Amino acid sequence: MRDFTDELRSLRRRLEEAAGYLDLDGSRKRLAELETEVGRPDLWDDTEVGQKVMREFGQIRADVELLDGLDRRLSDAETLHQLAVEEDDDSVEGELEASLTGLGGDLDQLELRSLFIGEHDERHAVVEIHAKDGGTDAQDWAEMLLRMYQRWAERRGFDVEIDEVSPGQEAGILSATFIVHGRYATGLMSSERGVHRLVRISPFDSQARRQTSFASVTVVPLLEESDEVDIDEKDLRIDTYRSSGAGGQHVNVTDSAVRITHLPTGLVVSCQNERSQHQNRAKALQILGAKLAERQREERAAELSAMAGPQAQVGWGAQIRSYVLAPYQQVKDLRTDHETGNVGAVLDGDLDAFMEAYLRWRRAAAA
Repeated sequence: MRDFTDELRSLRRRLEEAAGYLDLDGSRKRLAELETEVGRPDLWDDTEVGQKVMREFGQIRADVELLDGLDRRLSDAETLHQLAVEEDDDSVEGELEASLTGLGGDLDQLELRSLFIGEHDERHAVVEIHAKDGGTDAQDWAEMLLRMYQRWAERRGFDVEIDEVSPGQEAGILSATFIVHGRYATGLMSSERGVHRLVRISPFDSQARRQTSFASVTVVPLLEESDEVDIDEKDLRIDTYRSSGAGGQHVNVTDSAVRITHLPTGLVVSCQNERSQHQNRAKALQILGAKLAERQREERAAELSAMAGPQAQVGWGAQIRSYVLAPYQQVKDLRTDHETGNVGAVLDGDLDAFMEAYLRWRRAAAA
């Protein structure tokens, strides 16, 4: 009978650490409070409050049940191992090995949660893509990125809500705004902030020359309405127009698209995917609030950075990742040095390894 003692001890230690960084004791206490809230007969008198309570209740209950389930599985494995050793029974060795492998994999996924150190990492994410240098190739590249993130979200079971797409002059898109709905969407998508560079043989060049093109990605957390910054209506210019998006593939054509300009900052937000002008206006205001809140955070961070002196870090807008299709195949993140030669898989949404490498890099940088 193989001795699994060290592996069991290691798994128990990892589980105890997970209970610590996920604050299991605090979660149990909060869950009891939320159970009382959920049982209130007047909970749904305010729909927004009811939705917020139910969302938090669901998330915390899932965390507690996950940790409790792992603890039960590990305890069963410990008991089975102890009995097998006492009885010198090697018939359960395969079962134990499979059980510990499964527990290890589940703890690997759980430990990623310790990398979400951002204040708003748990929230849904508002993402913008803009074509930059490179003409038609850059516009095509921006559309490729949009598809890449849609495929990635599908892989994780997240929903993508397209709010605005501006088509390119000849191909691709000039810009797109979309919301990734999923727990930790902001934390995961934060790895994508910055400029993405594509090197390939241009399909738009009659001489088949190599072309370098760029697109930028911005990510801000989607705030709850009650959390949004105060926006003075006098500071807004609101224009309505007919949607002229890139077709049903991206957006529903309507007569009620809305563009809001925040005059003090110059921030512009458009929304054209909802059924009515009122709904588009409400969604655009929510996205504007998220962008203004992020701008305030960046300004505070810039002030702190200025006081701390020069920092050897990749700044906002800097090139973060290169995707090379010719003369060789490679995707490389310039912050973490994580790379792969399987460019096709990455462009098809296989981004988790890049995101995990970034989250580990970010935590190390913050230490």
